[in-house]
Amino acid sequence: MRTYASNTRRIRGSRGTSLVGVIVFVWLIIGVIAGAQRDYYDSAPTNCASTGTIAVTIIAGPLNYLGMNPKVEDCNVDAPQPSP
Repeated sequence: MRTYASNTRRIRGSRGTSLVGVIVFVWLIIGVIAGAQRDYYDSAPTNCASTGTIAVTIIAGPLNYLGMNPKVEDCNVDAPQPSP
């Protein structure tokens, strides 16, 4: 009778994958904290530029604390027209 060790082995790369996931999660949390410190969440975004500024601040994460202050000044999004 054979015993297979494959079901007791860990999948190779799972530790690295989970480490990357944790790093990305912490990166985004730091971005959320930076947005809160800049009072971006006090009121609902009124236009595309303020929504974009919140998004790029979160994505920038720790870079906000190294002097980066991302802002979206203007974004022109065409409103969809109703079908004829």
